[in-house]
Amino acid sequence: MSRAGCFREISPWGCRLGARAGPLWLVAPFPAPHPQKLPGRYPAPMTAFVLVPGARLGSWAWDGVVPLLREAGHGVHSLTLSGLADRRGVTAGQRTHVQDIVDEVERHDLREVVLVGHSYAGVPVGQAAERIGERLARVVFVDSSVPVDGESFASQWPDGGVALKQAVAQNNGFWPVAPASHYDGHGLTEEQIARIVSNSTPHPGPTLTEPAVLTRPLGTLKATYVLCGPAGDEPDDDVAELVAAGHWRLVRMDTGHWPMFSRPRELARVLLDAAGE
Repeated sequence: MSRAGCFREISPWGCRLGARAGPLWLVAPFPAPHPQKLPGRYPAPMTAFVLVPGARLGSWAWDGVVPLLREAGHGVHSLTLSGLADRRGVTAGQRTHVQDIVDEVERHDLREVVLVGHSYAGVPVGQAAERIGERLARVVFVDSSVPVDGESFASQWPDGGVALKQAVAQNNGFWPVAPASHYDGHGLTEEQIARIVSNSTPHPGPTLTEPAVLTRPLGTLKATYVLCGPAGDEPDDDVAELVAAGHWRLVRMDTGHWPMFSRPRELARVLLDAAGE
């Protein structure tokens, strides 16, 4: 399956065409204000959150969430995947991104790990979760694709990835940065959209077209799926099946595809609650 960037009807930039229902939420532009303690039930210290951003983004995408998780007393590692942001120029395929995540966990000898993958990053995060063994506490998929053994991120698109592969071929092997209009209707301020566009980098094509490799069913993972969208929006079929079977928990956020920008406090609360399960 694939949220393919957030929507089922796909535009060339990776999102379903059509605006989100609901108001445009007024949120403060980054940098985020000094965090205040979030109400709710928190996991006992120390959870180690590993935050992995979606396509074209770097660790900076989590700047509004990181201080809130740290304020709650936990370790936080926001990761930039190979070939992106400050790691631009590093050759990367799907297996490289999986290894990036595993290396981050092992290099810091992290335990009680909550892996968080947004959008595209759900694919490498789901694979890395298998490989870190007993270090893993939970996986949180934030409005993301999830890995399917033998299938790539691109192949899960409704058109089989034709449009995405054409875009990559026409841009020297990279998925180009999306225009500002791509972010309309997602509860983002003009300042936030400008920040996303100016800091995004073209995404390495092989990471999108190389197949995922899983050694066991996704249902064996302790996982939370965060579905972003208006009331009535539903997850894709395989996620819905995992939720219905009681394997995964579904959490809904009434916001657009980039909740780390539009609703950072609410997303931080969701992550803390997930870690406490």
